[in-house]
Amino acid sequence: MSYTALYRKFRPSEFSDVKGQDHIVTTLKNQICADRIGHAYLFCGTRGTGKTTIAKIFAKAVNCEHPVDGSPCGECVSCRAIAAGTAMNVIEIDAASNNGVDNIREIREEVAYSPAEGKYKVYIIDEVHMLSPGAHNALLKTLEEPPSYVIFILATTEAHRIPITIVSRCQRYDFRRITTGTIAARLQDLMEQEQVEVEERALLYVAKMGDGSMRDALSLLDQCIAFYLGQRLTYDHVLEVLGAVDVEVFGEFFRKICTQDLPGMLQDLEQVILQGRELSQFVTDFIWYLRNLLMLKSDQGMEEMVDVSTEQLACMREEAGLTDADALMRYIRVFSELSGQIRYATQKRVMVEIALIKLCKPAMERSYDSLLHRVTLLEKRLEEGILTAPPVTAAEEKEKPKVKGQKTGQISPEALPDDIRMFLSRFQELRRKVGAWSQNVLKGAQCRELPEHAGVQIILSRNHAVDEKELAEELEQVIEQELNVKMKVEINTPEQDERAWEPVIDLSGMINMEIEIDES
Repeated sequence: MSYTALYRKFRPSEFSDVKGQDHIVTTLKNQICADRIGHAYLFCGTRGTGKTTIAKIFAKAVNCEHPVDGSPCGECVSCRAIAAGTAMNVIEIDAASNNGVDNIREIREEVAYSPAEGKYKVYIIDEVHMLSPGAHNALLKTLEEPPSYVIFILATTEAHRIPITIVSRCQRYDFRRITTGTIAARLQDLMEQEQVEVEERALLYVAKMGDGSMRDALSLLDQCIAFYLGQRLTYDHVLEVLGAVDVEVFGEFFRKICTQDLPGMLQDLEQVILQGRELSQFVTDFIWYLRNLLMLKSDQGMEEMVDVSTEQLACMREEAGLTDADALMRYIRVFSELSGQIRYATQKRVMVEIALIKLCKPAMERSYDSLLHRVTLLEKRLEEGILTAPPVTAAEEKEKPKVKGQKTGQISPEALPDDIRMFLSRFQELRRKVGAWSQNVLKGAQCRELPEHAGVQIILSRNHAVDEKELAEELEQVIEQELNVKMKVEINTPEQDERAWEPVIDLSGMINMEIEIDES
């Protein structure tokens, strides 16, 4: 006998076998027991959540000769015929391939005939959203007032594509995604029946990969068992078959992101690729890992939202403390954008590397959260006493006056005499005391102490057409009036500066500078 896939072999045959949809099962059983059966049902939900399975069980239950508490007995002629697919009064239609008006007209003609056996004719129309607009319209009248012996069960994964006129004529039931714990418990039970030894951690991972779909989880488990046939199925085996990455690897990646260890991350990515892991799966799993960290960071009571072991939870709490929630949300955004692009990319590795570089180099982005992250990093460096000057751009370097043999540098104002320090601190105030043209000339000026503490040398920002001696005398008078200090002032243009290689003080950047509106 040929092999039967797990999801087909263990498809529930009665309501008690259905897992994760108790709100629907209980309602349908109560309707059958109270003989309050509706004429049209709409089953909505993602793939693998039990829509078609419950529809078949419901069809057996309403035609069962000896129902037990609303469930089919499974022993009568009707139940056996429906289970075998030979019953004439249960008609399954795939709307994806039978979506025309003519197909619906055939149904309208058939409903005129009462069932040959059993009490009800049940039409199960799968993927009903695939019907054409004309087919939907053709179904309306029959769906609204069918004969008393006809029941329609419409199943769909995309309820929003069904006309509201169809939806309003049906009892709608929304199938929920099945929880990871429920799927794992079901898989454990089935593996005991199959006498296959499986590690609990492996089943939990397969259940999570099922993403709320029991059928997907069973198909993945079937694939893993086939690869390691006759062996104990371990967590590492599952990771290898599915091309996934161990959660500890994500912890290493995250720690290196926080320390901006880009070379280390790229080396780890190289190892992931050499192990044959699927990069699309790596991106999806890493997003989920970051999501768990964000949950732990958001509130102390979020541990229940993180489906990991106790040991892993302790490590993740420590990792969540390495950064803030804003940075985590930025990381999730970058990788979520990557997840949508990598599916159709030919150079997946390059795209993942670019995303990792973005995480380590927020300056590459101009979004709000990346700017916020950059500010946070600067604040952290200031707290640690690490502050580096920003790099000078090519445009800024080009605008600077070039003098042969010039060397750049800065003098610390604290190393200067008291009178010169006072002059520096009030320079912008003094500049506003001179004439309008002189004020303009002194914008962007730099300063250097004259030899033997004789006074100050002011280097203009560019070669202005000005009488340097007259400007120096004007500035000396203002200094004496405002500071009560006699100080020699020497004015030089960039071309006249014979000490251009010596450090200077940028007067335009003094802390005491007040806001000034340039009315010119």
